[in-house]
Amino acid sequence: MRVDATALANLVQSSRTLSSRETAITEQLSSGLRLSSLSDDPIGAGRSSTLASTLAQQDSFLVSASTVTSRTQVADTALAAVVTQLTSAVSLAVQGANDTQTTTNRQSIASQLSGIRDSILNLANSSYSGSYLFAGSSSTTQPFTLAADGTATYNGDSITSSIRTTAGSTITTSLAGGDIFAASTSSVFAALQSAIAQLQSGAATETSTVSAIRYSLDTVITQRSSLDSSLSRINAETTYVTTEQTNTKAEQSTLLASDPTALATELSAIKTEQTALYSTLGQLSSKSLFDYL
Repeated sequence: MRVDATALANLVQSSRTLSSRETAITEQLSSGLRLSSLSDDPIGAGRSSTLASTLAQQDSFLVSASTVTSRTQVADTALAAVVTQLTSAVSLAVQGANDTQTTTNRQSIASQLSGIRDSILNLANSSYSGSYLFAGSSSTTQPFTLAADGTATYNGDSITSSIRTTAGSTITTSLAGGDIFAASTSSVFAALQSAIAQLQSGAATETSTVSAIRYSLDTVITQRSSLDSSLSRINAETTYVTTEQTNTKAEQSTLLASDPTALATELSAIKTEQTALYSTLGQLSSKSLFDYL
């Protein structure tokens, strides 16, 4: 029988193509992945790369948000305690302003205010993981020191920290101690020290001093409210990014994952086609198929 060389070459090429596809399908079934190289699906591979970049960005935000949230919550807890202490200080200062108080009573109130001042000093010097919370960018420097005369000095700066969202906006995540405790018009320590000095001398608390303590309390409340707002934004952004990350992973999984049922059906068809092809080749040439592969 005369063999058409062109037809035989085409059949051999078809056999190689089927074998190559069979190998690819077997690899997809084994790995569970549809894409193993860019050539498998350039557009799909490009999209997969974009999704991988998005996932990395989402992971980075969630890790940062977790750390920042813990630190900010500790700061918020400290400020909540400061609010409680200053609320008590206002009450004590008002008591000290009462004309019916004796010198001994006023000195006792002064002692209580001294305790509150020291407690607030400790709270203002709160730290988290070895980093001072209210020192601005000088996180390794104790923010406040108290002199023997009760004068407090702020050793930090006014620089605050922030976290960038996946959308590119920023959320402030810290407060500078100078803005909370040592503002020129509402210094917590200056107001308390004035009350302490007046009461220790046996004099009544001056109205302006009581007002100064109240004003410093309002300042702390306002600053804490700002921090709470940041916490709410971080929590909301974390919830949003977590949901988006789940969706991104699902899309990437769908994009990359192979379809076992469809692949099994295609593999079965290939084997049937290969059987028919081998039969045809056997009829066209007495030579073995392997002589042409």
